[in-house]
Amino acid sequence: MMASKMYLKKQKAANVDKLLSVGVTLDSFPNMMELIKPYPEIMASCGVHPLDVESAFSLEQFKKYVANDRVVAVGETGLDYHYQPETAELQKKRFEQQVEVAVGVNKPLIIHTRNAREDTLSILRNGGADKCGGVIHCFTEDLPFAEAAMDLGFYISISGIVTFRQAKELKEVVKQLPLERLLIETDSPYLAPIPHRGKENQPAYVVEVAAYIAQLKGVSLSEVGEKTSKNYQDLFLR
Repeated sequence: MMASKMYLKKQKAANVDKLLSVGVTLDSFPNMMELIKPYPEIMASCGVHPLDVESAFSLEQFKKYVANDRVVAVGETGLDYHYQPETAELQKKRFEQQVEVAVGVNKPLIIHTRNAREDTLSILRNGGADKCGGVIHCFTEDLPFAEAAMDLGFYISISGIVTFRQAKELKEVVKQLPLERLLIETDSPYLAPIPHRGKENQPAYVVEVAAYIAQLKGVSLSEVGEKTSKNYQDLFLR
């Protein structure tokens, strides 16, 4: 808890004024909501991560959690065939259920996808996800995937990975994506951007991601900050 308060102080000092705490299991959701209760600037999402699909799940309980006023999104959900191909069928079922709920309550989706691009897009299309929109979180896919997601009304979220030396393809994709469809994130506590790589990530480091994107696209840091902040507002606080 002390570390969390320190990170929030640093985040405020870096002029990062909005945060989203992302749910990954139903079991951990009540504790997450208790932790963020004193901080009105932190909103929440509720979802079951594709690598946690074997955790306890009740559709009725999920719907109840999603209805909470502090919950502005459904997810993290999606498909991950890289780490758990053996649970692919259950992943698809949970993903479809979460898409249906998101569309029903008109809350945006937070999507995780790895080695599953065709199935991810298929489930989003077939589930009518264009009605609620969302974001492809921690994006590492190619330009055609990004364009297909944007056609569904989704934003593309860029993490500290873009600052890594080996992320050459991602850098080229980011150069071609319109700022009007970009979000930036940390994915804390993972994937700290250069120059903090190897350390525990924290919300304040999102400024490093924004600065790197500004450099890639040849625009000012303030322009990246203003446009991605507006995108956050339009998607999550609508």
